Amino acid sequence: MSKPVVAVVGRPNVGKSTLFNALAGSRISIVEDTPGVTRDRIYADVSWLNYPFTLIATGGIEPESKDIILSRMREQAETAIMTADVILFLTDVRQGLVDADFKVADMLRRSGRPVLLVVNKVDSFEKFMPDVYEFYNLGLGDPIPISAAGKLGLGDMLDEVVKHFPDASQEEEEDERPKIAVIGKPNAGKSSIINRLLGEERVIVSPIAGTTRDAIDTTVTRNGQEYVFIDTAGLRRKSKVKEELERYSIIRTVTAVERCDVAVLIIDAEEGITEQDAKIAGIAHERGKGMIIAVNKWDLIEKDNHTMKEFTEKIWEKLSYMPYAELIFLSAKTGQRLPKLFDLIDAVIANCALRVQTGVLNEILTEAMAMKQPPSDKGKRLRIYYITQVSVKPPTFVMFINDKNLTHFSYTRYIENQIRTTFGFRGTPLKFIYRERKEK
Repeated sequence: MSKPVVAVVGRPNVGKSTLFNALAGSRISIVEDTPGVTRDRIYADVSWLNYPFTLIATGGIEPESKDIILSRMREQAETAIMTADVILFLTDVRQGLVDADFKVADMLRRSGRPVLLVVNKVDSFEKFMPDVYEFYNLGLGDPIPISAAGKLGLGDMLDEVVKHFPDASQEEEEDERPKIAVIGKPNAGKSSIINRLLGEERVIVSPIAGTTRDAIDTTVTRNGQEYVFIDTAGLRRKSKVKEELERYSIIRTVTAVERCDVAVLIIDAEEGITEQDAKIAGIAHERGKGMIIAVNKWDLIEKDNHTMKEFTEKIWEKLSYMPYAELIFLSAKTGQRLPKLFDLIDAVIANCALRVQTGVLNEILTEAMAMKQPPSDKGKRLRIYYITQVSVKPPTFVMFINDKNLTHFSYTRYIENQIRTTFGFRGTPLKFIYRERKEK
């Protein structure tokens, strides 16, 4: 089951970033008293009362003129409507109601999505409550008063948010079909690949970046096995601002990756690997998903004996944090190596769900420690008593040790490499958790 998505929508300077940071628990995005400065990460994993969810900040409204503010707010609202399970419409008690609030409220109301009207900067309930009542005029139900900066009222707001999450017990039967999210920059060829796999023009493809309107689930059958492909293109033609496009593509990616078993990152061979590719790949990596890197348009590249090797080196240079990912060079246009893509998907899905017996794991661990001693500090050495696998998707291992302060990522990487040498685990990240067990 994927995590619900909660989106924050609102005018410039109503406190979206402050609220985002308060909920995410850290200063993730840059907050300054200048409209439009939210730059950095725009999503965070949050949980409330054992309900995990993904929080997205839709941001990016520059107050150049009233018309532009309104059009950008509409885009924001559209993004939220298309991607979110719950929308937080943030307003400012000190600025009061403005025309743009009414227009966006109307859009959100018609969307049919759960919308919570949140009135920010209510630093004193006694003082500001009469002003809060004015917001009933938006027709979005009871306004929820909060102070994001003072962290007042956030618990009551989150109580209302989680009421709108789907009840896990009432969830429809889990779809067991493998889910593959096709991720990447606009125009790298995501839709073309899905069309080629389908053998029909199901997803609209055009050479203009961002022509796929929304995430589309497409079922592809091969050898009697059904696969669900999630196309994350979803970029808006109207958004001419590069930053908005990037923001939107990242939001789409986050929501799709949450649902998938394997992410296939499509890289444009003509363009080469870029920072944005690395950013998009990082989303799948952080969420512990299986990973395949597919270099598309390989038929358009003039090649010699070194071309593939050089391209491969550049990719691993940029994606050094995910050396486990599978790599394939293909062409959606000619169909080159597309059948192999399915073989890779099958292999990665199997690896994500692979379980290793505890006895075998501990044999590998004992051997690894004999070859290379665990790190020590001030005469005290790390002792690893025991290792066991506790879950899959991604394969997750718990190591029982004497002192967490003695652990070092390089030794964890070494243990990981020893496990991979024996079992492969190609295409899937491995997760390691340390638990202290005091020596008797």
